Amino acid sequence: MPAAAFAVHQLRYWLAFGSQAGVELARQGHSYLHSLVPWIVCLIAVAIGVFLRALGRAFGGQRAMPRRTVSFVVLWLLCACSLVVIYTSQELLEGFFATGHPGGLVGVFGYGGGWSVPAAAAVGLVLATVLHVARWVLHEVAARSCQDRAGVGGRPPEAWRPKDVFIPRLAPLVGGWSGRGPPCTNAELA
Repeated sequence: MPAAAFAVHQLRYWLAFGSQAGVELARQGHSYLHSLVPWIVCLIAVAIGVFLRALGRAFGGQRAMPRRTVSFVVLWLLCACSLVVIYTSQELLEGFFATGHPGGLVGVFGYGGGWSVPAAAAVGLVLATVLHVARWVLHEVAARSCQDRAGVGGRPPEAWRPKDVFIPRLAPLVGGWSGRGPPCTNAELA
């Protein structure tokens, strides 16, 4: 989401000012955004790590997400609306704190700020697609792992062993599986 919010912000200025977007961003006090890019990349790396962890769990047959969630269209609308709210909040805060940035709704939707809505719709579509595909991949991997483990007839498949190899069994006491503890002593009973 932070990368998508940054993309909406930058795309809005690019759509409004074209090749002069960088000049306009600097004039309105947006120079702080360059220091945020490494943090956004760090958050993207964390999100990819979380996805890979969930993918590893899915390969083990575990499902972290319910099978049915919101539809793709609802997810797209939620992403787009969230991005518009984030953009509006960011621009309002910049109006209060950044030198040279217009304040109020003029600072949000004026000077080409209306482009933030179609930019949020486009970026929200990409974000919803990524989230939807990630959910689908996790579901499919978990479902296939469960099928592979279930084997034929719903029973787990037995481990393959060569027929001519003798595999000795250890006595239960060697592995600590005697079934009961040691008998109590007289001192413990008193």
